[in-house]
Amino acid sequence: MTRTGPDASGIHVWLIFMKAHRTLLRHAVNSLDPRVMKHADFGVLEALLHKGPQRVSELGRRIQLTSGSITSAIDRLENRGLVRRAPDVQDRRARMVHLTREGRLRVTRVFAGHAAAMERAVSCLNRAERTTLIKLLKKLGLAAARQIADELRP
Repeated sequence: MTRTGPDASGIHVWLIFMKAHRTLLRHAVNSLDPRVMKHADFGVLEALLHKGPQRVSELGRRIQLTSGSITSAIDRLENRGLVRRAPDVQDRRARMVHLTREGRLRVTRVFAGHAAAMERAVSCLNRAERTTLIKLLKKLGLAAARQIADELRP
C-alpha cells in the first residue's frame, strides 16, 4: 500500500502524542523545586485548591496515586501544616482532606510558577490552536474511555 501525505495512522498519532506528553511532563516536573515541594505533594495541594476538600480515596484516584502513596503524601503535608484531615460527615469511615490557610498560600504561590512554566511550554500555539487541541484531546480521551468500557462489558 502506498502512502500519500503524512502518516496519520493510529500508531503514529499515539507516538506523537506520547512524545509531546513526555516533554510537557518534563516542563511540569521541572517547574517545581523538589526542595520546596514533591510532585505528588503538589498534585494533592493543587487538587484541593481547585476542587475543594476531598476524601483521601478520591484524591488518590484523581492524581493517580496508590493508597499507600496518597497516605504518605497527606502525612507529609499534614506534618508541614499544609493540610488537615477531618471526618467525612457523610461517611464516618472516610476522612476528608482540607487545605489549611498556610497550605492555600503555599500552593497558590507554587501554582503561579507552575502555570507560568506551562504557559511558556505551549506558547507556540495561538489561542485558536489551543482551543482546537483541547477539543480534539477531549474527544480522543472520551472515545478511548468508551472503547475500554465497551471491551470490559460482559
